[in-house]
Amino acid sequence: MARHFKLTADGGSRGNPGPAGYGAVVTEGGKIVAELFDVIGVATNNVAEYNGLLAGLSHINTLDAQATVEVAMDSKLVVEQMSGRWQIKHADMRNLAKQCRDAHPAALVTYSWIPRDENSHADRLANKALDGGSAHKPIAVIQQNFLTDRLRSAEIPTFIYFVRHGETVLTPARKFSGTGSLDPELMQEGLDQADLVAAECAKLGAEVLIASPLNRTRQTAEAISRTTGLEIIFDEVWFELSFGSWDGKAIEEVREQEPDAYQAWLNSSSYAPPGGESYDEASIRIEEALEKLVAQYPGKKIIVVTHNGVIKTAAKIAVDGPSDAVFHMDVTPCSLSSISIWPSDGLRALRSFNERGHLR
Repeated sequence: MARHFKLTADGGSRGNPGPAGYGAVVTEGGKIVAELFDVIGVATNNVAEYNGLLAGLSHINTLDAQATVEVAMDSKLVVEQMSGRWQIKHADMRNLAKQCRDAHPAALVTYSWIPRDENSHADRLANKALDGGSAHKPIAVIQQNFLTDRLRSAEIPTFIYFVRHGETVLTPARKFSGTGSLDPELMQEGLDQADLVAAECAKLGAEVLIASPLNRTRQTAEAISRTTGLEIIFDEVWFELSFGSWDGKAIEEVREQEPDAYQAWLNSSSYAPPGGESYDEASIRIEEALEKLVAQYPGKKIIVVTHNGVIKTAAKIAVDGPSDAVFHMDVTPCSLSSISIWPSDGLRALRSFNERGHLR
């Protein structure tokens, strides 16, 4: 009788691209059969993740070529691409995916996504590879600056223009405004701001318009749609962070009612308001959303109408900043920020932040 294995795999790059390594854990009946890890030189996170999957499937195939395999990974991109739900448009990534399908019969393998904290074993192995290298591939001094050469290359990046929505009744007082039931619409000032940023967006030559479905982003996107002629694609992945029970409240109210919780939120990007979402949790969601945009629209210009917390987090991801970098940024209503991501390897660059000359 064929055996059944579970495989968790992960990969990471310190620099994206930069020194990269993978980790994979193979279990059978709840017992660990193999722990695999290695460095792979200079690569991106996605390439490292695929290499972790490849190593795990290859090892399982040597144990039993007819075994069924449950793969669980925290990379939404790899899971969706290997499941056939997302296209793989870049040739190098298609080749990696083919190697994974060839490593073990694809019909015997199923894929599922798991949260990052449930993939900690494979993640630790990937970091172990990066921290200590391997007997076969020691880590050497690695180039850090890839952008200078990339800007001189012929490759066209995916260009993402982020637009924050216009003002609502909650914006001037900086009240918490997330995904709660209030869902405020734009005030007249916000509608006027939307018209101004829409006129600026008409100059960008964008080919895709995506928006968070909340009222304030929907109305802002509708103004942009009128000037550009682009159809709006609504996607909840671009929702603002959820502030849970704090939604709609002023900072002074929260500080008075829940001083310890409010201070904890100020102290760490990992703290979530009661019933809400932390910046760290949102970062996982937003990084996956960026990867999906590049996979679906390589080399295209995209406008994404979204929210303050989302745009700050995307900027932090683009510069590979620390988690608390979001505490050093602010995005004003109907401003423009932009990021380039090169489809060949996922290299990211922050191109502009909080542009608002069109509002003056």
